[in-house]
Amino acid sequence: MIPRYARPEMTAIWEPQTRFRIWYEIEAHACDAQAALGVIPKANAEAVWRAKDVTFDVARIDEIESVTKHDVIAFLTHLAEHIGAEDARFVHQGMTSSDVLDTTLNIQLVRAADILIADLDRVLAALKKRAFEHKDTLRIGRSHGIHAEPTTMGLTFARFYAEMDRNRARMVAARAEVATGAISGAVGTFANIDPAVEDHVCKMLGLVPEPISTQVIPRDRHAMFFATMGVIASSIENIAIEIRHMQRTEVLEAEEYFSPGQKGSSAMPHKRNPVLTENLTGLARLVRMTVIPAMENVALWHERDISHSSVERGIGPDATIHLDFALNRLAGVIEKLVIYPDNMLRNMNKFKGLVMSQRVLLALTQAGVSREDAYRLVQRNAMKVWEQGKDFKEELLADAEVTAALTPAEIEEKFDLGYHTKHVDTIFARVFGA
Repeated sequence: MIPRYARPEMTAIWEPQTRFRIWYEIEAHACDAQAALGVIPKANAEAVWRAKDVTFDVARIDEIESVTKHDVIAFLTHLAEHIGAEDARFVHQGMTSSDVLDTTLNIQLVRAADILIADLDRVLAALKKRAFEHKDTLRIGRSHGIHAEPTTMGLTFARFYAEMDRNRARMVAARAEVATGAISGAVGTFANIDPAVEDHVCKMLGLVPEPISTQVIPRDRHAMFFATMGVIASSIENIAIEIRHMQRTEVLEAEEYFSPGQKGSSAMPHKRNPVLTENLTGLARLVRMTVIPAMENVALWHERDISHSSVERGIGPDATIHLDFALNRLAGVIEKLVIYPDNMLRNMNKFKGLVMSQRVLLALTQAGVSREDAYRLVQRNAMKVWEQGKDFKEELLADAEVTAALTPAEIEEKFDLGYHTKHVDTIFARVFGA
């Protein structure tokens, strides 16, 4: 992660000060629960809360860790410097480091998920607005990059809306998947700590107790979370690729907003490049590359090892920060995307009615012509459009075999663009509701 692709709210989740604050709250709530059970004196638990307004000294903790070679012990030592060794002696009673580390990671991922869900809401709002704005704006649909049949720009936005709406549901599910905590002690047996402590800590921190932990929270939960981010990143790229195609000079059906004073090239002053959506394609790759390591973290030795630890220290911040930035950049692109309806019509008519070939094919079969013969007749005339620049409708009207089956009026009717938009409202109702 680099500052260029980071937003402050998401970055703050992964700052050392935030991490130590969460560690402290876990330890303090655990002390409260231990005191309620009579395991430690109530006065000692209350003493821990004296540090509630402390700004933990990251440099001091790092200094201690350089000796202890253990980050949680370094933090506990620093905490004792604030509340006194006598009051600190009951902190971390019956707990193990993973209780703190894993519960903290899940709290960070839950907070990140909340931001990502809000980001998705912004993208969805932008897509919905542009979908209704261009519900009836005709453009050519393409398959294999080749002109297929007419569609509308609104349907393009609606398609992306439906995809992102599914992604929002996935992120909500992923948030629930990682919203667990574990305060179960060494190898997860609760031998030295009562399960009631876990219940209390999780309740206070907005989590649910992990049903069974093996000193670590099972990493299939995290794998699902990162896989969800990978899917969302792919959807971002899906939209970005469409915009990049539309902005190509020979297409120019839409383009990213080009602000006053913006420069497109250091060498060619005329350039207006799709730099934002190209950037989104790159960011999607960065998010997706965290998915495989998260999957590989699922398989740990016995009750635990720490092969996952170094991985998560990197992919946790990287994936969430990059995805947060990408979603907000995407929303901005969609909100300001410049649409060129006239160019869409011009592109659709570039091959003079050719995109109506299926309607003619179906009409011929309805008129009694075999499908094989109908296909031959339509393709014969279509190739004249491709190869000689002819007008498709005129060629059909001049083809005796075609006019033997269809009247000129019937052929003319097959070129009505409105035919292709008659179910747009039905599709919109399915996507956006009545």
